[in-house]
Amino acid sequence: GELESSLKHFQLTLIDSAPCSLSQHEIRFHIAHLYEVSNRIKTAKEQYEQLLLEKQLPPLVRADIYRQLGWMHHCVESLGERNQRELQAIQYLQQAIEADHKSGQSLYLLGRCYASIGKVHEAFLAYRNSVDKTEGNADTWCSIGVLYQQQNQPMDALQAYICAVQLDKNHSAAWTNLGILYETSNQPRDGLACYVNAARGSASKNHGKAVHPNLLQRTKFLQQQLEGAPTPTSFNKPRLLPSIEDAWNLPITAEMNSRQQQMQQRGAAVEGPVEGGPGPGPRPPLPSPQGPFPIGGTALPQQQQQNFPRAAVPQTSSAQIPQQQQQQQPYTNMSCPPALSSPSGVSDQELQVNRDLFFLVIMEDASDTEEEKFQCNSSDSNSSSSQLKEANINMSAREVLDSCRGAVGFQGLRHFHILSVSMPPPQPAEPPAIRLTREQLLPPTPSVYLESKKDAFSIQLQEFCLKHPIAVVRGMASALKMDLGLFSTKTLVEANADHPVEVRTQLQQPPDENWDPTLSRRGWACISHRSITTVAKYAQYQASTFQESLKVIIEHDKMTSGGHPVGGHRLDSDSDSKDSIGTSNRVGLGLKKGRGKHGYKTIKFGTNVDLSDERKWRAQLQELMKLPAFARVVSASNMLTHVGHVILGMNTVQLYMKVPGSRTPGHQENNNFCSININIGPGDCEWFGVPDAYWGAIYNLCEKNNISFSHGSWWPMMEDLLEANIPVYKFLQRPGDVVWVNSGCIHWVQAIGWCNNIAWNVGPITGRQYQLAIDRYEWNKLQSFKSIVPMIHLSWNLARNIKVSDSKLFELLRNTLMKTLRHTQLITQFVRSKGVQVRFHGRGKNEASHYCGQCEDEVFNMLFIKEQEKKHVVHCLHCSRRHSPNLEGFVCLEEYHLEDLIETYDAFVLH
Repeated sequence: GELESSLKHFQLTLIDSAPCSLSQHEIRFHIAHLYEVSNRIKTAKEQYEQLLLEKQLPPLVRADIYRQLGWMHHCVESLGERNQRELQAIQYLQQAIEADHKSGQSLYLLGRCYASIGKVHEAFLAYRNSVDKTEGNADTWCSIGVLYQQQNQPMDALQAYICAVQLDKNHSAAWTNLGILYETSNQPRDGLACYVNAARGSASKNHGKAVHPNLLQRTKFLQQQLEGAPTPTSFNKPRLLPSIEDAWNLPITAEMNSRQQQMQQRGAAVEGPVEGGPGPGPRPPLPSPQGPFPIGGTALPQQQQQNFPRAAVPQTSSAQIPQQQQQQQPYTNMSCPPALSSPSGVSDQELQVNRDLFFLVIMEDASDTEEEKFQCNSSDSNSSSSQLKEANINMSAREVLDSCRGAVGFQGLRHFHILSVSMPPPQPAEPPAIRLTREQLLPPTPSVYLESKKDAFSIQLQEFCLKHPIAVVRGMASALKMDLGLFSTKTLVEANADHPVEVRTQLQQPPDENWDPTLSRRGWACISHRSITTVAKYAQYQASTFQESLKVIIEHDKMTSGGHPVGGHRLDSDSDSKDSIGTSNRVGLGLKKGRGKHGYKTIKFGTNVDLSDERKWRAQLQELMKLPAFARVVSASNMLTHVGHVILGMNTVQLYMKVPGSRTPGHQENNNFCSININIGPGDCEWFGVPDAYWGAIYNLCEKNNISFSHGSWWPMMEDLLEANIPVYKFLQRPGDVVWVNSGCIHWVQAIGWCNNIAWNVGPITGRQYQLAIDRYEWNKLQSFKSIVPMIHLSWNLARNIKVSDSKLFELLRNTLMKTLRHTQLITQFVRSKGVQVRFHGRGKNEASHYCGQCEDEVFNMLFIKEQEKKHVVHCLHCSRRHSPNLEGFVCLEEYHLEDLIETYDAFVLH
């Protein structure tokens, strides 16, 4: 009611001509913000965007709008897919900072967004800059502590949290996180003191409302455990962290506290964050912008007996420090509240530590005494871990299941992955150490010319492709008498004119260059904007650009004197290939400065045209059956055929409609599978490829250029690659040429002329392919990036469908089966211990694999279903427990009978 009243008064003020202390722009901003906090997101977004169109918009209002739009995209699930939302949020927040470089709040929120996508270094830098602008912001220090805690730097995390609670004595999130830090450092007495303060702070800010039940539960649990423990008197065991009392008096935090009190005495403590903050002084170490943050840290010790007295809780006076208000009407489809719900911008819930770390201590089942974290006798607390036997691939299915006996509570379920225990955690690969010569940095591209169908179907061709990171097979279309005209623009229009086409609007520029939209500097960011059109409309655009270029060439011929343009701009490019009408691409591309506001003109790239529907594209798909088995979309020798359902663009064909300059940014194929790409023509494409051994080096360069390797859109600079000792294959793909991209090869492509391309993925049934696929599957989890190939589901289908003679592939597959069988049994035991019934659901024919609606990890066999907004949403076990530790409100469905999995596992043997 109060929100509606506020909205009404602002709207009346807007139409009132009397003098007002706020400008029209500021009033409109407040109206948009009221729509935002009342959860009318679409209206709020439209109001903000309309305001941005105002030419006389003050810079500070513009900065506020960009900040709100950025935080909305970070929070509101209805604004799109998570990864895209985060990238859009970062872009808006960067624009907010450009409009108001003094805004510590925008810098803080930018750090939050970077942290959410795993870009820890960038998050630290943003927080550092935020602290420099507004050092008195407790939220920023709390978030810095979260990052340090996630990076296993407990002392740095401690100092950051102490700074936060000294700035705001009632900062419940910082107290809670500090309590978690002490618990995981085996100092439960200090942890309890922090939880008590967290509860007090929460009650104070919520005006006496009930404290979060998890916090009360944990506080009560620790009180019960510590009441029965003898008061320790000896100090024979070193502590990882100083006690809460000692930490409060550390020089860094004492200095912070002193400066804060001085600010209050000067009357600086007002509602909202302290702008400007105190001058530079000691504080927890922050990383230098010149290098990555330090990951020193001491490994957290195992649970030990506590021998320290209970620390006194600092009882400081309730100074008038800016306090953080709780959002009263949070969004319904979001993970966090809107940015201006409080002066500092975020609620206590949003400031909680990393989800796994938080639930590590909060959701321990107090009823499972073997699982309790702190026991008076350390030998008792360690005894439960020995009850769970190890399993290996040589065991039978029954032996694997028997190894799960004795598991208590959540034991064995916390960190599940399908990698072998002998393998290191997934991480960017170290590149080969050998220094390459100039010739080795630009190696010739492996290529082969086919003269007959016999050549195309020879085993030597498949071996040739599998041996190289990337290869060009020339003449395959003519050798197999393939009618590529079926994929021409004319035929596509005749077949399905209204078929949808995704369009990427890009800046047209030479292949070896990459400029920002203002042409002021070169970089790696490959900027494009997405829209949708139809095959017919894109065909018109493709034809019109061709006609326009033809006119340019005619005018060019008239203007030339002695073969050189008069007053024109000659394109600098290493390529002298011809475009589709036979003239040099230096002219055919039409890359002339002076076109448009920024120089190079914009172009539209028609991408991801789905050709999966056999009813619409029967003739086209039938033509591709002429290819050899290893290159076909559907083949028993293609791993992706065994997925059993459609993965668009991977085990189906996608088509790309291009004009000169159309770019496919740098990437590895999904889950490191191989790909096939055929140029339909009539123009050429220029390709760049880097062997998969150097993907870690490319990853590092992306980080250096502030672009996410997984989520971002990037176009590598050749000079950067050569300087970093990274070899690059560079070649032209002509009409009819097939490009084979091997597992893990990084590649990027630009159209030189007008052309269409078709592409799909294939998975050779080899140990190397499977290894790279599961490596990327686990790496994607760490990057919060969805693996669109369901590797667990695929592994079980492979075990059912194929006979394996490759020992490496067999061991890898068997390991995945063993781990998932064991995981299924542990989940079943845990679910039943909570009194939840497991119901058999089965799988429908061609039913898609399931992914968690929260974290987007694959969910195999055991589905946890909860109704959300009248939809039944699948959750993984971890996300289910985050909603409800005891799985209340969830239904557990089983896709396979355990006997079926046992039979498949035991039948899978090496041949």
